[in-house]
Amino acid sequence: MKLATPVPITEIATFIGAEIIGNKDLKVVHLSEIHKVQKGSLLFVDKEKYFSRAIYSHASAIIVNKRIECPPGKALLLVDSPFDAYNELCLHYLPFIPLSASISPTAKIGKNTVIEPGVTIGHHVTIGNDCIIRANTVILDHSKVGNRVVIHPNTTLGSSAFYFHQKEDKSYERWHSIGRVIIEDDVEIGAGCTIDRGVSGDTIIGQGSKLDNLVHIGHGVEVGKHCLLAAQVGIAGKTIIQDYVTIYGQAGIAKSIVVGEGAVILPQTGVSKSIPGDKRRYIGTPASEAKTRFREFAATRRLPELLRKLDLLENILKERGINLSDPDYVVNGHGDPSVWGKAGKEGEDL
Repeated sequence: MKLATPVPITEIATFIGAEIIGNKDLKVVHLSEIHKVQKGSLLFVDKEKYFSRAIYSHASAIIVNKRIECPPGKALLLVDSPFDAYNELCLHYLPFIPLSASISPTAKIGKNTVIEPGVTIGHHVTIGNDCIIRANTVILDHSKVGNRVVIHPNTTLGSSAFYFHQKEDKSYERWHSIGRVIIEDDVEIGAGCTIDRGVSGDTIIGQGSKLDNLVHIGHGVEVGKHCLLAAQVGIAGKTIIQDYVTIYGQAGIAKSIVVGEGAVILPQTGVSKSIPGDKRRYIGTPASEAKTRFREFAATRRLPELLRKLDLLENILKERGINLSDPDYVVNGHGDPSVWGKAGKEGEDL
C-alpha cells in the first residue's frame, strides 16, 4: 500500500511506541509485506530466520522485536510485537469504514456505465466508462475497474486476503489487508466470482482477460492479458499468470508460482510449481505436459493385458521347471545361461 503522503519514521515510532535504531530522518512511503518490498517500504519481521532477508531487502524501515545492528541508511523500529504494531499501522492509515449506502459518495463512476439493482460499491472505488455491473455485485474499498468491463451477478471484488499470522499460542490473527484489486480494460468476470485484495500490493486482472463463473483469485495474484479462466478455477496468493494463458475448469494453481505465457492447463489439473508456457499443455496432479501424461494413461490402460501375458509366461516357465522368483535364475536382470538347459537351448522360443 502506498501512503497518501510520506510519513516521517519518528511519527510512526511514536504511534506504535517503538525505539528507533538507525536513521531517524527517513520517511515511509509504503506499508509492505516481505514479498512486496521497494525503496521507502516499511515491513515487519518477528522470526529470527527471516531477519537477514528483511533487513537486507529494499525496505527502508523494518519493525523488529530484537536489538540488532542496523544497515546504513535504514531504520529499525524495536517493539515487543512487530505483527501487532504493523497491523495497528495498517488500520490507522487504511481504517475500516462501514458502508452506509449502496454506492459510497467517494466512488467515481465513468460515463455510460450501468449499475444494476443490489450492487454495492465501496469507498474510493473507481469504475471506468461503458461498464456493466450486474445485480448484487460487491466492489469493495479502493478497487479500480477499467473501461468496458462486464461483471456478472453476485461477484465480489476486494475481500480481505486469506492471510493470517500465527501467534505464539498457535492461534491465528488476521493480517489487515491494505492492497487493492485492479481490473484492467475489456475484462469480463462471470457470476459468483471472488477476487481478493492484496495484503499490501495489488491483485490484478489484465486487459482483455475473461473469467467464467465461480472463479476464485487469491491475494496478490497477477493475471496477464487475454487469459481465459473456466469455471471453478482457483489461484492461490501471489501467483503470476502470464499473458495468453488458458486454464480449464476446476484446475487449481498453488501459491507464489509462475505460469508461463501461452500455457494451457487442462481440466482438474493441479499446478504445484512454476511451469513454462510456449503453448505447452498440462494435465494431472502434479501437473505434467499432456503429451507425456497421455502416453502414461495409454500405458496404464494396457496393464491388465500385460499382467495377463506375464501370468501366462510365468506358468509356461513353471511347467519347464523355472521359477522366476528363484535368484539363481536371474543375473543382472537377465536369465543365467547355466540354467537355460532346464528351459531348452539358448534362444529357444518358450
